[in-house]
Amino acid sequence: MFSAKTSEKPAPREAPRPHGKSMPSIISNQLVVHGNLTADGDIQVDGTVEGDIKTNELTIGEGGTVKGAITAETIMVAGTVHGQVRAKTVSLARTARVQGDIWHESLAIEAGARFEGSCKHLSSATAAEGEVASWAKARRAATGSASTIEESAAPVQAS
Repeated sequence: MFSAKTSEKPAPREAPRPHGKSMPSIISNQLVVHGNLTADGDIQVDGTVEGDIKTNELTIGEGGTVKGAITAETIMVAGTVHGQVRAKTVSLARTARVQGDIWHESLAIEAGARFEGSCKHLSSATAAEGEVASWAKARRAATGSASTIEESAAPVQAS
């Protein structure tokens, strides 16, 4: 019981997460990332990202800046965004500065937030893109000619 000490340390345990969530990947306030980010989990940006971001949940802190397109399930902006935003749920805090279009299912904007661009509901935007693609495909089939609309530009489906 009080005999020789062992040098073995117990393995560190990960703190329990509410609802099975993992820790977000954090871009700290002194970090600048040049390039695209893709994550299955959550990302928190307190620094600068110059590139596109695709993730499940994105939080942009008051000092955070993103210059690029953002695609996520949920986006909370308290910092600055220059680029297109596409998510089911988008929230702009009073300190948010967004320059670009927002595609959403749910949009909340606090008083004081600055937003320059257009906003479009995802279901109507997806339906319109699908109509254009269907029309172009039908026209090609009927006329046998090439279209100026590429088939590879398939509509984005909301998850």
